Amino acid sequence: MRNYSEQNVSCPHCGHMIQISLDASAGSQEFYDDCPACCNPIHVNMQVDELHKTINLFIDADDEQIF
Repeated sequence: MRNYSEQNVSCPHCGHMIQISLDASAGSQEFYDDCPACCNPIHVNMQVDELHKTINLFIDADDEQIF
């Protein structure tokens, strides 16, 4: 599996398409990235599946998270 990749995602706040860099070398991660169009934080949850060599990416607005 490639450790580094780029992914196009839609901002959950304004709908603007942005490109984010993913680094799977450290395994599953949860982080925030700011939208360059509206400057709102985007919550990114990246789940690395080593067995199937895939990355599952979940994008949401910070206020949409369910605890």
